[in-house]
Amino acid sequence: MIRPTTLLAILLTIWVLTHSTHGHAKTFTRCQLSKELTRYNFPRLLIPHWVCLIEHGSSRTTDKVTEHGNSTSYGLFQINSNEWCKKGRKGGNCNMKCEDLLNEDLADDVRCAKRINDRVGFNAWPVYITYCKDRRLPELTRC
Repeated sequence: MIRPTTLLAILLTIWVLTHSTHGHAKTFTRCQLSKELTRYNFPRLLIPHWVCLIEHGSSRTTDKVTEHGNSTSYGLFQINSNEWCKKGRKGGNCNMKCEDLLNEDLADDVRCAKRINDRVGFNAWPVYITYCKDRRLPELTRC
């Protein structure tokens, strides 16, 4: 028979292993986000547009999940599950699991966000139209 302390240790180990492999969330400051987008080769002139979209969509947080009724938006860029990713399995136009957009590794998020922007433009994000299009964009010159 397994002792309760041994069982507790085993369960704790399993929990740590399963949760540590998913990555961690990160919340960026405005300047950190601007620098990160520059590092991923976003066009300099478009970075204020991206920062505006991200601020209003995810509050610059990588683990943001927003339910919309018939779909869900994931991660820093709030990428929607209807067309671009699939919940629980790879799929969509970005061929990725939506849950992979929830960690601080931005490489796959950036690839998908750029693909969306290349195909549809910023109009793919309703939050961009509401808060950023033809409006004052975030000031980044001090970054």
